[in-house]
Amino acid sequence: MSNVINAAVDALNAKLGNFDSVAKFVIVDEGAIMVDENGAREGDEEADVTMTASRETFEGILDGTVNPTTAFMMGKLKIDGSMGLAMKLGQALS
Repeated sequence: MSNVINAAVDALNAKLGNFDSVAKFVIVDEGAIMVDENGAREGDEEADVTMTASRETFEGILDGTVNPTTAFMMGKLKIDGSMGLAMKLGQALS
């Protein structure tokens, strides 16, 4: 597992409380992270929503310097699947 994925898993586990759906974050050229009721972990499985971004965009979302909605509107964050769930995650990460 890359250092980027390790750091992202730790950050997601710290920010997200109980999460009752399945989401996947794909960090381009780094790997994928699954988030479900058990927390965040490295993985690449089916999900209700998949969000794809560069390492820089994803790190900005996690540290609060990048707004997820703005990143999506600017094409820096791609969302496949449940838009409602993506919005819920975006609020939890802000």
